[in-house]
Amino acid sequence: MEGLGLVGAHEGEARRPGPLRVGGHNVGWALPLLLLVGIAVLDFATSERFRVVSWAVLVPGTAAALCGVWTTAAYAVLSVVTYVAVDSAWPRQYQAGLPDFILVALGGVLATLACEVRLRGERRMLHMQDIAETTRRTVLRPLPRVWAGLEHAAVYLAADTEARVGGDFYDIQPGPHGTRVLVGDVQGKGLGAVETAAALLGTFREAGYHEADLGTVAERLETRMMRHRRHTTVLGRDGGERFATAVLLSFPEDPQGAVEVVNFGHEPPLAVGPHGVRSLPGGGGLPLGLTDLGGGLPPVRRVPVAAEETLLLVTDGVTEARDRPGEFYPLAREVARAVAADPHRAQPRHLVGEVRDGVLRHSGGHLDDDTTVFAIRRVGGEEPERGRLRS
Repeated sequence: MEGLGLVGAHEGEARRPGPLRVGGHNVGWALPLLLLVGIAVLDFATSERFRVVSWAVLVPGTAAALCGVWTTAAYAVLSVVTYVAVDSAWPRQYQAGLPDFILVALGGVLATLACEVRLRGERRMLHMQDIAETTRRTVLRPLPRVWAGLEHAAVYLAADTEARVGGDFYDIQPGPHGTRVLVGDVQGKGLGAVETAAALLGTFREAGYHEADLGTVAERLETRMMRHRRHTTVLGRDGGERFATAVLLSFPEDPQGAVEVVNFGHEPPLAVGPHGVRSLPGGGGLPLGLTDLGGGLPPVRRVPVAAEETLLLVTDGVTEARDRPGEFYPLAREVARAVAADPHRAQPRHLVGEVRDGVLRHSGGHLDDDTTVFAIRRVGGEEPERGRLRS
């Protein structure tokens, strides 16, 4: 998807941890070498009453934290050889002798084993990241930049507190009754939240295509949420209290430019255009899975949206991002300021980039929750025809 940024989703060697890199090259091997040379020089520079050659045991330990297994093993051997060479250069009565030799040799063996354990952990972590990324890409299917007459862009930022997948979701579904859009956030994290998001997206893709009335699509989503909760409860899994906030949009194929909106307790969309920023009606609805507590489904509202306006939808990771003093990120104010300075920033791909950068600046790069920024607008001319496939 155009503009989709996934933290930690690089491939191959680019994702492999590298503690010390200069110009893209791993130079972690240099630090143990400098340490070993320094120990040897220092041992010769001090008197016989202060021998430091046995500090060579630190060299393979340092390599174990920065290098691979074979490099660590090489430093273990090099440390032993250096110890023997430096210690033998002293008169016999001042030599550290066999006990320190055993210490350096044993330290090298243990450091090599520790390096293997570290690398196994890193490989396991990378494998889990691959699984999480594959799961997310399965739920959030790739979409062309222009799809069913709509231009869109999205950015996903993973929370830096835990390397777990979250429940943010979005999709666009064209159909004979117009194009439907769903953006939402499942309560909680982990595979349970992703499973719930997948269930809701599956229902949306079918109901959004077949149902003529947006209220019926909303009803189908609520029914699916309740069925999913009952299913997970029967299985004994933690899902009986799960719910999801969401915004359901419909872009009818008519020249009036209106958009239908159903809001399930989500942040109201912002209409962003060259003339400013306005908030669409929230609707006062409860989240999916909780509508039975508030007297039924939220209403379908028909809202006029100008052709040059972009609809901006975000999850609470944006609006609840805090700076150091604890202030929330002022989304509407910051977007209005950016668009006033440059009206072209109202375009979807520029808008999501602006919000992404603003949230990261405001929070100092520390996000407490997964964050999704989604922007969408109608396009004119011949470009919409590229996306009028029915799927």
